[in-house]
Amino acid sequence: MSDAKLRAWVQNWIELGPILEAIRRRELEAMTDDDARREIAALFTGWRPPASEAAVTSGLVEQQRWFSMLRARGGM
Repeated sequence: MSDAKLRAWVQNWIELGPILEAIRRRELEAMTDDDARREIAALFTGWRPPASEAAVTSGLVEQQRWFSMLRARGGM
């Protein structure tokens, strides 16, 4: 990033940071307890891969299968 772009970026944050913080503060103050519970639940639920055999195993069996195929081809 050039010095001019970096200075512009910093200047934007100097000007917009307090505005964004005020918006964030208003949104948090407007939250109900139910809103907060939903947000916390969404935060801690997280993403999970689909429940499949590959997602349940460590992958060691698959790795050993690949090694076995490589050995059979003379690659190991």
